[in-house]
Amino acid sequence: MAISSTDISNRIVEAVLAQKLAPGSRLGEQELALLFDCSRTIVREALTRLAARGIVTVSARRGWYLIEPSQDEAREAFEARRVIETGLIRQSVGGVRKEALKRLKQHLQQEKTALRQDDVGKRSYLLGDFHVCLADCLGNSLLADTLRDYTARTTLIAMRYQSTHDAEQSCEDHVRIVEALERGDIAQAEALMAEHIGTVQAALSVSTAPDPLARLREALAPVQAAGAGAATSAQLLRTTPSKAAARKRGAAGGPDSSDDSSTYLGKLL
Repeated sequence: MAISSTDISNRIVEAVLAQKLAPGSRLGEQELALLFDCSRTIVREALTRLAARGIVTVSARRGWYLIEPSQDEAREAFEARRVIETGLIRQSVGGVRKEALKRLKQHLQQEKTALRQDDVGKRSYLLGDFHVCLADCLGNSLLADTLRDYTARTTLIAMRYQSTHDAEQSCEDHVRIVEALERGDIAQAEALMAEHIGTVQAALSVSTAPDPLARLREALAPVQAAGAGAATSAQLLRTTPSKAAARKRGAAGGPDSSDDSSTYLGKLL
């Protein structure tokens, strides 16, 4: 069966939730078309849809790439999740159906299994998907779709700002929320959800902006050679006049060097 643009956008969101695609990852149309064996038109439709949902952005120079949220955007995303998720719980005053509770408990069991197996990708996906599952179980599929997008955004935020939040703590928070819902203690469940989202937000290292040159800085750090002294940074970065001129010409009209660091999507999706 031919793949659709919806299938492609869903796969990209799933890869984000599993932390397999980092903030700023380039999403080349041609690479995605080859990967999914479809036309670039279908890929472009998927990426356009993700851009409208605030997960992907496009640049005339760089092409399509995942967003790199600013500190203000991070704060707004968590505020939006707090309003939506606590509001959803507050509206469930009539109680949660047994079938919904059963589904939530199954999801919690999957989280615990992923934690025991140290499956980082699956663990990350399930911890984020819990919130989507909860919205769906509380009877609002529209907000479940909205939460999926916000959860993808906050996953990118956590990766960009090097969250120190513990996965086991997240799972324990989820367990406590479901237990409160099962007891019919809606107020407690709402308070626990607000506390959980606040704890995740507080674990972000937003006091200092991420270093955009971190990867390059690490790669070009002085190397200690066997039997010789470490090369200095000046030696490693010294450029001949001819190379400097070539680099300047490339900057003026040559291809964008950012393409060289494009994520290889075949291994991630």
